[in-house]
Amino acid sequence: MRFQLSKRRLTSQGGRSMKAKYVIVGGSAAGIAAVEAIREVDPSGEILLVSEEPSTNYSRPMISELLAGETNVQGMKYREDIFWEKNNVHVLIGKAAVRLNVESKVVELDDGVKVEFDRLLLATGGRPYVPKIEGINREGVFTFTTLSDAERLAARIKTGSRAVVIGGGLIGVSAAEALVKRGVKVTVVEFKHTILNLILDETASRIVENAVRKSGVEVVTGQTVQRVIGNHEDDSVVGGAVLTNGEHVPCEVIVIAIGVVPRTELAVTAGLKTNRGILVDAHMRTSAYGVYAAGDVAEAYDFVLNENRLLALWPLAVMEGRVAGYNMAGKEVVYAGGTSMSTLKYFGVPVVSVGVINPKTDELTEVLTKGNADEGIYKKLVLREGRLEGFILVKDIEKAGILTHLVKNKTAVEKFKHELLSDDFGLVKLPPSLRRKLYMRV
Repeated sequence: MRFQLSKRRLTSQGGRSMKAKYVIVGGSAAGIAAVEAIREVDPSGEILLVSEEPSTNYSRPMISELLAGETNVQGMKYREDIFWEKNNVHVLIGKAAVRLNVESKVVELDDGVKVEFDRLLLATGGRPYVPKIEGINREGVFTFTTLSDAERLAARIKTGSRAVVIGGGLIGVSAAEALVKRGVKVTVVEFKHTILNLILDETASRIVENAVRKSGVEVVTGQTVQRVIGNHEDDSVVGGAVLTNGEHVPCEVIVIAIGVVPRTELAVTAGLKTNRGILVDAHMRTSAYGVYAAGDVAEAYDFVLNENRLLALWPLAVMEGRVAGYNMAGKEVVYAGGTSMSTLKYFGVPVVSVGVINPKTDELTEVLTKGNADEGIYKKLVLREGRLEGFILVKDIEKAGILTHLVKNKTAVEKFKHELLSDDFGLVKLPPSLRRKLYMRV
């Protein structure tokens, strides 16, 4: 069933207005998931999606593969090209939502168009954090979070180019690996003393760092970039980076990969309750009636910490978007929650990190480990009151699914906790009652 969005002239302002039952701001994982959920419940209600980014319907985690030359834009798409048409969605590309009035239920766009809604989803995601560094505006400085970032960076580099990556987290290490595959000489500069420090402990980080260094990447920790300098021929173009210790690192490219900041401006100015992100309940509802939030901008429930917090993870954005979409369309669905989960393989080293991995030490917490950085194989379990609260697996990651199940279900593991570290650990090592539950899930 086709529909036409209602349009009328606003003669007093010389602009236009539009109206749709459902308005979604943001066209990435959460926004697309919401569309699919809405259509399951309401096949014909008008959906208008506003996307500031010129490209939608691509897998953002795959931008490093694009930069490495291992895929193309078509290979990054996770929905068919006719997705919007098939789901009868009116899409405004390259448009930004700049104001929200929750009382009149109107979103204003940057071109003056005012959009009236019955239900609104804020899936605005995050923007790269760009530090105030002298010379940071020189040509050759890039962020690395979107398709256009990857395309511009790929067009800039060539074999033999030199790059400095500011930040040794997930974004930074992903960018470094992709650049190495393109024949670029890379230096990673991380302010803290270990890379990937938000998802790994020191031992696991050292294992990955050893692999990074073996690939030819120089890793500098405990420092950051103090100044970006120009080259000898053109001072407006990047020629190097000066670190806080005074070291000069020559380069043609600088990649800023410190992290992302939730795009909460629309919510804040509209008076929605926010913390670091937009606060939502178990139905993904914000503090304003009819307004929902999902994805990287939303502070949603963490089932390990038993509190709401920001978790910028693609799978969780999809789940949150679906829950929001269902509830927007009138089907009551509760978000079961998520937690910090990272499954990755950097420089040939497979790693899984779930839940709490660097706990506060107290009498209720127990940490069990096996392996070390020299061996290159490592397992870590974090228990609290006899229940698995988090774990790290490096190289031997086969049983990550079982451990994740134990974390999610807050299973008491005290009686068989040491079996979880054994090399032959598997379902047969678990109590019969627990095995039956796991078999039923398969």
